[in-house]
Amino acid sequence: MSTDAPTRRSDARRAQTRRRQGRAFAGAFAIVVAVIAVIGFGAAAVSVALGPRVTDVSVDPEAAVSASGSRVIFTTTQSLADVDPSQVTITPETPFAVDTSGRTVGVRFALALREDTEYTVSIDGVTGIGGGPATTLTETFRTAPAEIFLLQRGGDAGDDTIFATSIDGENAVPVFTHEHIEDFRATASHLVVSVRTADDAAALIVMAPDGTGARELPLPGDGYVTNLQAADRGERIGYTYSDADLTDESGLESILFTASLSDAAADAEPTQIEPEGVDSRVAEWRFVPDTDSVLMLTFDSTLLLADAEGGNPATLGNAVSIEGVAGTEAIVERVDGTIAIDLTDASEQPLVEPEPTFGLQGDVLPAPGGGTLRIVAVLGDDGLPERSAVAFVDDDGAAYLVTEADAGDAVLGICVSPSGRYLATLVAPDIVDNPYDQYLLPLPAQVETRISEIDDGSDVVALSGSDISWCRVPPR
Repeated sequence: MSTDAPTRRSDARRAQTRRRQGRAFAGAFAIVVAVIAVIGFGAAAVSVALGPRVTDVSVDPEAAVSASGSRVIFTTTQSLADVDPSQVTITPETPFAVDTSGRTVGVRFALALREDTEYTVSIDGVTGIGGGPATTLTETFRTAPAEIFLLQRGGDAGDDTIFATSIDGENAVPVFTHEHIEDFRATASHLVVSVRTADDAAALIVMAPDGTGARELPLPGDGYVTNLQAADRGERIGYTYSDADLTDESGLESILFTASLSDAAADAEPTQIEPEGVDSRVAEWRFVPDTDSVLMLTFDSTLLLADAEGGNPATLGNAVSIEGVAGTEAIVERVDGTIAIDLTDASEQPLVEPEPTFGLQGDVLPAPGGGTLRIVAVLGDDGLPERSAVAFVDDDGAAYLVTEADAGDAVLGICVSPSGRYLATLVAPDIVDNPYDQYLLPLPAQVETRISEIDDGSDVVALSGSDISWCRVPPR
């Protein structure tokens, strides 16, 4: 008996069942998609109706006090219409720039922020790119307290030590010790230390800020490293180098080199800066803030601006010395006086005259955000210098004394915190009976770093040691 007919009927029933199940699934899926679409449309409609709302805020309070360029970034629920600077309020006031991209708006601080200070950033009238209600975005944060590094030379008592400490000097922690530390600089991620070894050879040692992971950087040869500096950006350092065996016919003398501190460049040879057409020997130099460009004063008194590898040099005339650089302005001493040079267009103007003058002017240091700090010899009633002091002179010439040293004490140099809030004054007490050591960068046996508030001249602390990590250049 044949079974073909029943089998065909069974197969047909199964196929029919599958078709019904497929139509049911398709219908259910369509319903789910429609529901999701309705929910999504409703959520989008609600979002538009409420205006942009913050989903995340990014800010680094520690980085904000160490260098310019830190940002507060708001991320919102909608793509945003461009935000105008007039919509932004920052308390306390500080210069800024604002940019809008998609669902984010960022406020970039043009200067480092003041240490241990509460800031509030508000952006009014923020709307979605398609319109709708406006909202206000607000973020309040407190910047990190000032943290510094300080060098104490041991002298006859023992080794030299670099300490990490808070600005009040409490809880100082030694991070690096060596028998002979000439100088050091701090970057955002590293310390780099110039030392002389037991056989009187130069070495540059780079490490993490806590002193771990120390390694040596390659040097151009067996010689002397001086004028160590660090760039604000890119973990790049520079120094002048001279060969130990130097003759009239051969050897490197006071040649500028730059190098990267990144792990990827750990074994890379330093880059020699060789501007064409001038004496390659460098008397003074500076990194330009917020860049790795360099401003150089050569042995033939030529002032040059170039990139970190010596390329694209621009001659800025002649000079006697480089006093300092802040922002895009360099303070330079020429034979006929001290001037300010705008490094963006090479325009010049005389250094503003202070009122009152207080006395004879010495070194000048431009301050972040404007104005200058000047070492002055205060004159007595007889017209002769009687003590050293440091004055702040604003861009209009109004001047006041920030700090003064006692008669007999010597002011060796000044440095300013990245925010421009604090002044650090290196003082050698009783200079007549305070002999210098025998280092390449000599310092008196006893030195103090005195920290003051620039705004009101109030004393903060006096710390034993030198070369505070705010300094861009060593004492001179």
